[in-house]
Amino acid sequence: MYPTRDEAEQLLKEAEKLNPGPWGDHSRTVAHCAQCIAEKSGLNSDKAYVVGLLHDIGRRFGKRHLGHVSDGYSYMMSLGYDEVARVCLTHSFNRKTIDAYVGNFDTTEEETELIKTELAKTDLDDYDKLIQLCDSIGGAEGVMDIIDRMNDVKSRYGYYDPEKWNTNLKLKNYFEQLMGQDVYSAVGKDNYKPKV
Repeated sequence: MYPTRDEAEQLLKEAEKLNPGPWGDHSRTVAHCAQCIAEKSGLNSDKAYVVGLLHDIGRRFGKRHLGHVSDGYSYMMSLGYDEVARVCLTHSFNRKTIDAYVGNFDTTEEETELIKTELAKTDLDDYDKLIQLCDSIGGAEGVMDIIDRMNDVKSRYGYYDPEKWNTNLKLKNYFEQLMGQDVYSAVGKDNYKPKV
C-alpha cells in the first residue's frame, strides 16, 4: 500500500519543515525521473512517483546517514505504507548488502539489525531498482549525469563502493533496454527543475 500523490507531497512538505535541506528537492527529482521512466517501462507511474518522492522520508527525523533508512522504513510501516517502507529500505542497497553503504553507520544495534533482517527478506523488484537508479541521477538542482552524481557522493564521503558504482551503471542499461531509449532523454534531463 502507498499514499496518493497529494498525500505523499504533503508528507514530504511536513518532513521538510522538520528538517529543511536539499534532500527535499532531491526527492522531487527522483520522483520525476521515476515517473518518466515508469511510463516508458510498463510500470505504474503513480506508484513510481510516490515511492520516489518518499524514498528519503526518514530524513524528517534529522540529519542521519544510515539512520534515515531505518527511520523511513519504520515511519512508513507505522502509517501502513508497506510499499513505500520497502523502498525506504532498499534504495541505498543495490547489491542487497549493508556493507556497501556509502555514508556513516549511525544506527543503533537494533536499527542495524532491522535493516539487515528486512533487506535479507526482500527480493529486489523493478520499483526497487528504479528508485536505486533515480537516486543515482537525482540531484537537488535537477537531473544529473550518473557519473557526476556518483562522483559528487564520493567527494562528500571520500569513498564509493566500486561494485555499487558498477551496479548503478547496469541499472541504467537495464532501464534503457526496457524503454528503448536513453535515460536522460526519457526524463528530460536538461529541462527539469524541481518545484515545490
